[in-house]
Amino acid sequence: MEDLLIFTKDLSAYDFPILSFIIKASIVLLLVISVILFIYDRFIQRQDQLLINYPLIGRMRYLFYLLRDPMRQYFGDEKFYESFDKVKWVYDAAERRSAYASFSPGQPQNSARLSIKNANTVLNSEEVNNDFSVTFGEDTKIPFTTRSVFGRSAMSDGAISPEGTRAFSKGAYLGRFPINTGEGSLTSNFLYTHQYTPECKRYLDVKEGTFFAKGIYTLLGLVTNKAVAQTVYRHMVINTADEDSYLFDKKSKVCFRVDWDAPLKDFPEEVPSDIPDIIFQMGSGLYGVRDKDGAFDEQRYAKVMRFSRMTEIKMAQGAKQTGGKLLGDKVSEAIAYYRGVEAHKDLFSPNQFPYAQTLNRLFDFIGRLKELSDKPVGVKIVISSKIAFQEYADLIASRIKEGSPAYPDFITIDGGDGGSGAAPLEMMMTVGMTISKALYIADTTLKEVGVRDKVRLIASEKVLTPDDAIVLFGIGADFVAIARAFMMSAGCIRARECSGAHGRHCPVGLATQDKKKRASFLTEQKARNVASYHDQLKHGIRGLLAIMGLKDLNDLSKEHLIFKDHTGKTYQDVDNYFKETLED
Repeated sequence: MEDLLIFTKDLSAYDFPILSFIIKASIVLLLVISVILFIYDRFIQRQDQLLINYPLIGRMRYLFYLLRDPMRQYFGDEKFYESFDKVKWVYDAAERRSAYASFSPGQPQNSARLSIKNANTVLNSEEVNNDFSVTFGEDTKIPFTTRSVFGRSAMSDGAISPEGTRAFSKGAYLGRFPINTGEGSLTSNFLYTHQYTPECKRYLDVKEGTFFAKGIYTLLGLVTNKAVAQTVYRHMVINTADEDSYLFDKKSKVCFRVDWDAPLKDFPEEVPSDIPDIIFQMGSGLYGVRDKDGAFDEQRYAKVMRFSRMTEIKMAQGAKQTGGKLLGDKVSEAIAYYRGVEAHKDLFSPNQFPYAQTLNRLFDFIGRLKELSDKPVGVKIVISSKIAFQEYADLIASRIKEGSPAYPDFITIDGGDGGSGAAPLEMMMTVGMTISKALYIADTTLKEVGVRDKVRLIASEKVLTPDDAIVLFGIGADFVAIARAFMMSAGCIRARECSGAHGRHCPVGLATQDKKKRASFLTEQKARNVASYHDQLKHGIRGLLAIMGLKDLNDLSKEHLIFKDHTGKTYQDVDNYFKETLED
């Protein structure tokens, strides 16, 4: 204490005139601004009645409102998920921290829920089969066998920043799981891991810098960092508005993108081994596979499929029963180039897929896509009733009976609680069934008409942790597609500013086209986190199967599930629960 008094006394002996002036000037400036704002709010402006009654201090309301979404996860109770523990698990798994919990979950699990039945004699995790592959389109010329039962769900390049898409792409490559392009088309960023070679020039648009430009790149890489060096080099070499559409190869120091004008014969015969397994999603806007008039371009589609494993036609999405929405603030020159649209203008896809006025016509179009690609084709839908899905099932059975390949090899089911970067609020959680009931309808109906073995089911809705997924596999899912948790693994803090509306942008640079925000995104680090999250999902699945006494995921069924409603009523046979709640 005595030493502190001595130090304080010595410090007071010094005079800091400049610092003192700055502090005093700041206080005076703050007071002047406050007085001006007080007068303006009370006596001049007539747009906000709150500020008339509470000048100056009323502005605090808008400050707190601005901070509400970005800060809610730190100070508010978790309401959307069962518990914040699930959210924390995702972040811990992605960042390779221990995902073990202590004492109990942060919130009691009182809601109605599907759970698993443990076995009397359990297994060790090492005894569970580590092969989590799924084969799609077994009757097509080029079936697709995945290396995982998990994949990143549809998220378009454009809705996601270029750096974010590159992180997801490399994460999928490292983690050996599929990645869905979303309806924004196959862009250069999905090919982020593709290595440039002189042989690739047949189908690539290549830009190479001068000796001077390469020297500048090397110098900047030494004194700053590789990201800054690449940005400057790309600008020196390309210097066009759509320069973000080019990738950079560090080894050869060239910038490249796919040359979609190159003839089909110049494109690779097989999907390159140095890119992730890509699922191409075709939305109602036909982005990436349409001609100048907006009609379907068969040649362009055939070229896209040289890099893709299968096609998903987007008919509907849980949180968005309208066409895709991308506000003009996110339609950069590069996004406009990819999609064949005008930059900086709102991009709203039509509600109706152009070749789906009837299910018969949709199935015919699916058959045509199979002919063009020789690969599996499926549809993404939202289920509202068994009657509605029955039409799909009956038509599939009819086509198979006729010997026609014009039917979906897989059906992606999005639950009514699915998410979206931009959607009308009135549709976000009001349309469609939750994923468990929708999946049950699809699985049982396809079995009733005898075609379940011909159609794979992909489930998607609010999956964060292994227990979320194991329930869906038990109900009947062959594959689980995840969006929001993969977003979180890539650094999303759930600030709910994905759309870019009101001039506000994703604060971490993941879901924005704002270059200042994007510049801080750590692509390589987040790619490793994305892969790590996926690895922990598979590890968790093996652990759950072990305590259920199952050696293989294919042995899991509804018999291994249990349902308890909010009153405590328990259904040992979950078929009874679904039948009771889905009665007409």
